[in-house]
Amino acid sequence: MVKAVIWDFGGVLTTSPFEAFNRYEADRGLPLDLIRTINSTNPDTNAWALFERNEVSLDEFDRLFDLEAHQRGYHLPGKDVVALLSGDLRPRMVEALRRINERLVTGCITNNVRHGSGAGMARTEERAAEVLQVMGLFKVVIESSKVGVRKPSPEIYRMACEALEIEPADAVYLDDLGINLKPARALGMQTIKVIDPDVALAELQDIVGFPLS
Repeated sequence: MVKAVIWDFGGVLTTSPFEAFNRYEADRGLPLDLIRTINSTNPDTNAWALFERNEVSLDEFDRLFDLEAHQRGYHLPGKDVVALLSGDLRPRMVEALRRINERLVTGCITNNVRHGSGAGMARTEERAAEVLQVMGLFKVVIESSKVGVRKPSPEIYRMACEALEIEPADAVYLDDLGINLKPARALGMQTIKVIDPDVALAELQDIVGFPLS
């Protein structure tokens, strides 16, 4: 049996920001997945990567992201994108985390930015308080904006394992992005891609071997 469960935050414990991106694009007549396309172009050096590693300020990101959008023929301020990042907590996922935390060690690896409140980048004080309670369940939280490394760099997964005092093979890792699961799997972790939360929880329950709801 595994010794640890390591979680992504946005898109796993909360609803996916991609849903908010698509609503924004539809409301403004922009191409579907434009934001994701910009974020995945030059993924190590683009505005998004610099912001998640805390190498640029919010104002700089706002300008740089809009420049990248302008190269595709659109106006899209980076601050608008940041405002879409904070999703709603998924109660069943949070309950599973609570149950796992009673028996195993838990950690969180999140690509985030130093904007909003806390690791979940909450937009309101009420939401920030809810996220803080969830974050308090983890033994270890690794934030890209604090450590200067972001997924999918293998280094950030090693950081989490070292902090949890486990080997990668002792862990299962959940993320909503396949690109972030690949390095975890290469290090020896079991991985679960979170598309449908119910399906992901069933997979996780099979791995840990005890009820999660």
